[in-house]
Amino acid sequence: MEKLINVGQYIEKAINALEEGFSPLWGAIDDSISWTVESLNDFFLAIPFFMIIVLVTIGAYYCNARKQAFKKEGFKKGIGMALFVLGGLLLIWAMGYWKHAIQTTTLVLVATFIALLLGIPLGILSARSNIANAIIRPILDFMQTMPAFVYLIPAIFFFSVGNTPGVIATVIFSLPPAVRLTSLGIRSVPEDVIEAGHAFGATEKQILFKIQLPLAKPTILAGINQVILLSLSMVVIASMVGAKGLGSIVYQGIQQNDVAKGFESGLGIVILAIILDRITQAIAKK
Repeated sequence: MEKLINVGQYIEKAINALEEGFSPLWGAIDDSISWTVESLNDFFLAIPFFMIIVLVTIGAYYCNARKQAFKKEGFKKGIGMALFVLGGLLLIWAMGYWKHAIQTTTLVLVATFIALLLGIPLGILSARSNIANAIIRPILDFMQTMPAFVYLIPAIFFFSVGNTPGVIATVIFSLPPAVRLTSLGIRSVPEDVIEAGHAFGATEKQILFKIQLPLAKPTILAGINQVILLSLSMVVIASMVGAKGLGSIVYQGIQQNDVAKGFESGLGIVILAIILDRITQAIAKK
C-alpha cells in the first residue's frame, strides 16, 4: 500500500537539522559521558576485586540489618543478604566476568545519575503545575510505549557507536519512572499538612523542601529503584551500539549461538539486578 503521509521522512529531516545545527553540543556530550564512564571504569578496576566485594557485602548487611545491626534480630535480617551478595559477586569473578560486571555497573550508575538529574526536577514541575503535567504526561507515555530499539537509531546518529549512545538510550528508557513517581509522591502529600505550613507562614520554597519532598521521599526512592532496574534491563540492547559490559557478552552469545556464554553473562546481570534492587529497597525503608 502506498503511503499517504510519510511521518518518518519528517522525523528524519528534524533529526538531520538537529545534528547539523547542534553538532558542537553533541560532541561535548559525547566527550563528557565517554570520559566519565571510562574514568569510573578505570577507578573501580584499579581497586582489588576482593576489596570491592567486602565493602559491598558489608554495605548490604548494614542496609538490611537497619538500626539493629549488632543485635540478634538485626543480624538475622542482614546476614542473608550479605551472604547472597558475597556469593553472587564471587561467582561473577569466578566465571571471569568481573571486568564486564564493573563496566555494566558503571554504565548503570552514569545513566541513573543523568536520569535522576532530569527526572526529579521534571517530576517536581509536573506535580506543582497542571499545565506542565498535561504536557509532560503524554511525552512520558510515548517514551514508555515506544520500543526500546528505536531509541538506538537517533543515539547512533548523534553519537556514533560506543558507551555514549548506550547511556543516552538507557536514560531515555529509564527516565519516566523518576518523573512519574516524584510527581505522584508530591501530589500525594495531604492537603491539610500543606495548609498547616501556609498557616505558619512557610514560603512555597519551604513548603517544597521541608514538607512535600520529605513526605514524598519513600515514593521518590521507589522511583530511583525502578530507574536502576530499567537501566540494567537496557544493557543488552545498549550493547548493540557498542556499550561495554555484560550486555555485550550476552549479545556475543546470541550472535555465536553460544548458550554457555549467554547464560553466564545473563546470570551476572541477574545477580547485579538483585543486589542493586535489595540494597536500594533497604535504603528506602530506612
